[in-house]
Amino acid sequence: MLDIKFVRENPDKVKENIKKKFQDKKLPLVDEVIDLDKRVRELKAEGDTLRQTRNTVSDEIGVLFREKRVDDANAKKEEVVQINEKLVDIEKEEEKLSILLKEKMMMIPNMIASDVPIGEDDSKNVEEKRFGEPVVPDYEIPYHSDIMASFNGLDKEAAGRVSGAGFYYLMGDIARLHSAVLSYARDFMIDKGFTYCIPPYMIHGDAVDGVMSFEEKDAMMYKIEGEDLYLIGTSEHSMIAKFKDQLLKESDLPITMTSYSPCFRKEVGAHGIEERGVYRIHQFEKQEMVVICRPEDSEKWYDKMWNYSVLLFRSLDIPVRKLVCCSGDLADLKYRSCDIEAWSPRQKKYFEVCSCSNLTDAQARRLGIRYKKENGEKEFAHTLNNTVIAPPRMLIAFLENNLQEDGSVLIPEVLRPYMGGKEKLVPKN
Repeated sequence: MLDIKFVRENPDKVKENIKKKFQDKKLPLVDEVIDLDKRVRELKAEGDTLRQTRNTVSDEIGVLFREKRVDDANAKKEEVVQINEKLVDIEKEEEKLSILLKEKMMMIPNMIASDVPIGEDDSKNVEEKRFGEPVVPDYEIPYHSDIMASFNGLDKEAAGRVSGAGFYYLMGDIARLHSAVLSYARDFMIDKGFTYCIPPYMIHGDAVDGVMSFEEKDAMMYKIEGEDLYLIGTSEHSMIAKFKDQLLKESDLPITMTSYSPCFRKEVGAHGIEERGVYRIHQFEKQEMVVICRPEDSEKWYDKMWNYSVLLFRSLDIPVRKLVCCSGDLADLKYRSCDIEAWSPRQKKYFEVCSCSNLTDAQARRLGIRYKKENGEKEFAHTLNNTVIAPPRMLIAFLENNLQEDGSVLIPEVLRPYMGGKEKLVPKN
């Protein structure tokens, strides 16, 4: 959420930013919030004037009673009653308009970085750099669900009977591999100085509204019937919300955390649910990294975080590339974002496995996350997040890039301690 003072003083910049995100339908919001803000400030000033008048009249009442001028005192008391009645109406109106103002402010996108490429959708994202040589072997790479099936490792048919489309059973070596990469990713981030955390998997509605836009909430989140609780779509949601309404110490920043959680997503939209494989599903597990820091440090942390993803995937012998997200592909709260995409030798192209984002103070304003500077000033913190690893999707890249001609899968050295020392997986059929 933007600072209302910034919107008030820079309406043209805010409108231009909306246009860059190809959200012209939101342009009227700028004038609407400016008008609402003006009215709220007028009501506040009117209320302050009435309170000051009430205090003055109350002092006069005491004087009149001491002077035995009872009739005049009672008349003044009636004046106070009328002021109080008017104040109630003003305060109700101010509260109602303040709520409406905040709702509309939360619909205006965060300002994007000046160097974000302009484009209407992800087809305009820009490749910046590749890491590792993408290889296409001279033998066939089967579809990832077929590779998993060769190890008796995937059962979507049974999951369909039990839960419906978008769910799966992982079995045997594939299930163990799934757990191994999560454990490896956990330790990888701990070694980078991040604090490990297992967060709540359900959060209140106001926490959801603090970490994402209303559109994302409707498209992604599962709500618990009859409860003010939502299943998280990523542990970023509960990790950032952990600091809701908190005043942090500047000396405690940056706060760097890595968290494990299951994730649940409705996946409503054009992509749909993949029936055959495990690329787009309703349920998955994830290791995440989040940072809360001073504004002047957030861009430095952004570069560190996406680089951690590159280092992790390269340690698993998976070629990757960095793809800079264009303006139309940025969620409303994001200042900038990039995807780390893994190489698929079967498809002969890259696909997304990580997403790194700097949200500046957009989440912090919505959640009330501030820190106290050494000079006593209070300022909103900046928040960032990035996927460390998200199986089972990343298993697609892992299996394809480590698959051998005989159908076995090599286990990179760094992962072997988490796989009981195994150097490779041998297919069952």
